[in-house]
Amino acid sequence: MTKKEIVKTISEEIGLTQLKTKEIVQKTFDAIVETLVEDRRIELRNFGVFEVKKRAARKARNPRTGEKVDVAEKFVVTFKPGKEMEERVRELERRAAAARAAALLAQNASPPPPPAGLPSDPSHSQSNGSHEPAAGAKPLGSLQNDPTQDKTTTYDDRRPLG
Repeated sequence: MTKKEIVKTISEEIGLTQLKTKEIVQKTFDAIVETLVEDRRIELRNFGVFEVKKRAARKARNPRTGEKVDVAEKFVVTFKPGKEMEERVRELERRAAAARAAALLAQNASPPPPPAGLPSDPSHSQSNGSHEPAAGAKPLGSLQNDPTQDKTTTYDDRRPLG
């Protein structure tokens, strides 16, 4: 959600113009930033805590070159959600898990359709019960002596299996 969407939502809910609402939202954000710079901590009950923390200097590795580099200490803003926010997010997780379980049950409840070309019910098959190969198919034994057939089976085209 963008700031513009937040402004629009609040404007519609409380009946202010979007221009006035935008001004209020921006002033709120400005106050949060100023308080963090001055006091390094803002606690908003039932929402969470913003805090400025000092991250110590450390050694890191450049992922492109593998070279070790020094990273200077710096200040970072952290956020710890409040209990109410965490509970609402957990509820979202529970609903998503329930939806996944319901989808899995629905998927397993109906059997998949038979592949194309096969009868849907084996009792209605017109087969005479013999297991003759299809017209033009080579018997399995003939592949063993056929010099044109590659006898090496590969997995992922990199490693021979046989």
